[in-house]
Amino acid sequence: MDKPLVAVVAGPTASGKTALGIEIAKRLGGEIVSADSMQIYKNMDIATAMPTSVEQAQAVHHLIGFLSPGEDFSVAKYKELAFEAIDDILSRGKLPVVVGGTGLYIDTLINNTEFLDYEKNDIRQSLEQRAEKEGLESLFCELQRVDPKTAERLHINDSKRIIRALEVYMSTGKTISQQCELSHLNESRYRFCVIGLTAENRQYLYDRINLRVDKMLEAGLIDEAKEFFEMNPGNTAKQAIGYKELKPYLDGFVSLEEAAEKLKMETRRYAKRQLTWFRRNDKIHWLSVDTTDKDSLFDRACEIINSER
Repeated sequence: MDKPLVAVVAGPTASGKTALGIEIAKRLGGEIVSADSMQIYKNMDIATAMPTSVEQAQAVHHLIGFLSPGEDFSVAKYKELAFEAIDDILSRGKLPVVVGGTGLYIDTLINNTEFLDYEKNDIRQSLEQRAEKEGLESLFCELQRVDPKTAERLHINDSKRIIRALEVYMSTGKTISQQCELSHLNESRYRFCVIGLTAENRQYLYDRINLRVDKMLEAGLIDEAKEFFEMNPGNTAKQAIGYKELKPYLDGFVSLEEAAEKLKMETRRYAKRQLTWFRRNDKIHWLSVDTTDKDSLFDRACEIINSER
């Protein structure tokens, strides 16, 4: 018996994933499962480009706006909730359409990645204390010695993942890279058809990003950012692009123009990292948003998915 098909729409920010996902859901009888690590949070609509009420009315959406920004979240929890949503959609004879730009979330679903679940323990507490006393650079150097593969892909200031990687090694004797390889041995429960959005002319995408930031500011991003920092957000929510870039302006250190330019630059950099991540998947069906009109792009995406149903 064939495994059930799950459609995926992936790509960088501002590439048009939301519109394509909705169109696929409307044409092929589907429901959308978000794969955006920040759209899970409430009251962050503008910064995360949350689907509007009009867009949500066009197709059922799952896993958006359900968590308080004060709560942390994990990819393991995302996988659990996403599989629940996908199974629910399939049980009703509909097509799950996973839509988002968080590559780790999407890869976790495709690879059926298994995660070791560690509770707060003495090892983690010891590492956190060492980070405070010795500095994070010391732990990063240790990670470079025991797990250079993981250290190579982490930023030296990424305290959460550096401590996590050392914790896994000290708890199991295996590096997190080895654990990851073992976790991918599990056969996936679904078939995936992945549509990737890109732009042959990178400047076209960057122009869309710049325009999006301008529209976000016009829509009230400044007020949303003020409310965000008043909510005492958790560590996961604090990673959202759109607020931390405005904090110097809110604190009176830079002009709004400087903060807006910083936000545009960081968003462009994020889009570049997203494309780099997704390019590693040689099974993605790529469609260029700058060389194909919208209707033709919608038609082609649905044709590709239907060919695999």
